[in-house]
Amino acid sequence: MKHIYTLIFFVGFSLLSFSQNNIDIFVTGNTIEVSGDTLFYNPTTGDPFDVSLEIKNHTGQTHFWRVTRSRLNVPSSYVDYLCWGHATDPFGGTCYGASNMPGNIWTTPQGDAFSIADGEYGKLKINIDLDETINGQGHYRYYVSDNGISFSDSVDIVVNFNSAAVKPVKEDISVSIVPNPATDYIQISMTGIENAFMKVVDVFGSTIMKENIGSSKKINVSDFNNGIYFLVFDVPGRKSFTRKVIIRH
Repeated sequence: MKHIYTLIFFVGFSLLSFSQNNIDIFVTGNTIEVSGDTLFYNPTTGDPFDVSLEIKNHTGQTHFWRVTRSRLNVPSSYVDYLCWGHATDPFGGTCYGASNMPGNIWTTPQGDAFSIADGEYGKLKINIDLDETINGQGHYRYYVSDNGISFSDSVDIVVNFNSAAVKPVKEDISVSIVPNPATDYIQISMTGIENAFMKVVDVFGSTIMKENIGSSKKINVSDFNNGIYFLVFDVPGRKSFTRKVIIRH
């Protein structure tokens, strides 16, 4: 579902919604479009965590998109920052710390806008640092626009944190990765773990991808080069561990 929003300032602000197509938002590494949707996260620690998004242009024209962050309902002690740049930017774009993003509504500066042609996309990396002493919910919304006022699309992020609900990691951990060697995909199945952060590293130490995974995850490896890769799992409350995978096309 796509929307275009116009920001109108009264005491707060209200949104007028119109239909808008040809802008696609994806969580990096996933193929399900999340434009106009809400992403829910339930972190098990108060540690900072990232959300990486790709915002793709299929409008038929070039845009100079800016990103607006709105803290709709967020504990005041939560801290967030973001990085926004063209998909080809080797540095991941321009990053803005919490001190550069004052107020509940903030937009990337006009002078930092960059060209995104039809068929290209921008990368948005969001970092949220929770307050582990506060249980509750943080609701963020990220808009895309050319001018910081007339919004073309958006995605919501809702963070639910409850320290009392954090469960100890079981000792009997088992990880299955099949097929191995793999050609098109690998299926990761885990027991004794409810969720983990995984990164794929090649033999040169370069990180190929990062992913938050649950007890089961299918990963597309058809674009990986032939060779050996290491899957590094980071589980809350436990030392990280590694599994080896061979890709052979």
